[in-house]
Amino acid sequence: MYSHKLLKPDGRQLTLYSRSAIAEDIAPPSPSNEPVRANPHLRWHPLRGEWVAYASHRQGRTFMPPPEYNPLAPTTNPEFPTELPQGKYDVAVFDNRFPSMTPAAQNPPQSIVETLPANGACEVVVFTQDPRASLGSLELEHLDLLLQVWGDRARVLGEQSQIQYVLPFENRGVEVGVTLHHPHGQIYAYPFIPPVPARMLEQERRFYREYQKSLLADLIEKEIADDKRLIYRDEYAIAFVPVCARYPYEVWVAPIQAAATFCDLTPEQRSGLAKALKTVALKYDGLWNRPFPYLMAWFSAPTDGKAHPEAHLHAEFYPPYRTSDKLKYLAGTELAGGMFANDALPEEKAKELQAVAINLQTPISI
Repeated sequence: MYSHKLLKPDGRQLTLYSRSAIAEDIAPPSPSNEPVRANPHLRWHPLRGEWVAYASHRQGRTFMPPPEYNPLAPTTNPEFPTELPQGKYDVAVFDNRFPSMTPAAQNPPQSIVETLPANGACEVVVFTQDPRASLGSLELEHLDLLLQVWGDRARVLGEQSQIQYVLPFENRGVEVGVTLHHPHGQIYAYPFIPPVPARMLEQERRFYREYQKSLLADLIEKEIADDKRLIYRDEYAIAFVPVCARYPYEVWVAPIQAAATFCDLTPEQRSGLAKALKTVALKYDGLWNRPFPYLMAWFSAPTDGKAHPEAHLHAEFYPPYRTSDKLKYLAGTELAGGMFANDALPEEKAKELQAVAINLQTPISI
């Protein structure tokens, strides 16, 4: 993997990644030369026992993709042509113009609850320069590189003293809030461990203390033995609809043997995960012959510098669909109670995904 660091005219960091050498004379663009001024802060929620971020400067951010967007003429997109430089590279990572957290945050306002500066980081990860592409259309070698990029960004961000957890994710489709057509995801680096991964990690710690093995690895062994919900499997990686799926068509992707972080993956595990990711993305798109919206999130060990043998890196895909013509939105029991009610059995949805024929070697543009 090759990388090249640049500084945008507005002061934001830009890092280019590639499978081949990157030219040194690439010029970094930005929508404006004015420096990004953001000072978000955190407020403590006493009843939920968690932090809430406040970033009023985000009111002016891009909200929806431009309706006139033409993927064959990317200059019609008002955002990315001024974010992505010209040149030969595969993946670009840059600071978000409208961050919910920033290392420079300071002097939070006083309140009746505890407040803190939102000293984190928010980055945009552009998967490819091709605006017609999608995760499922990328070559396996490109996906392998993307896994390395996520690992490198988690390492770089995690080395900052205030960062406790790094979460790469992708929102795909306007149904789940994407703001740009270009294939991309984001990385949030938090000054605390967010509630969902914190709860996962606590369950993993308890299981590891008792059984000296990964909780997810144990579940994967049982899923393989049950052999009802598997979407992809090779010697090193797996994709499956979990027996406890909260969403219809929910899929988890993981190395079969536990790896705590992206940087702990072996080359064989990365290759297997690339195939698993591509399989899931292609099956989603092939299910109804249309771009399939989803949220993909990667969960790993905290960035506290300690060993975490209990942690098991994995991705969880949350598609919003209930059936072919009805969107699945969170309901009262899910939003208020935190208990999900799934209208479809995981086994039924796994069969639908298993039936979708795909070709991992053929690039496809959606």
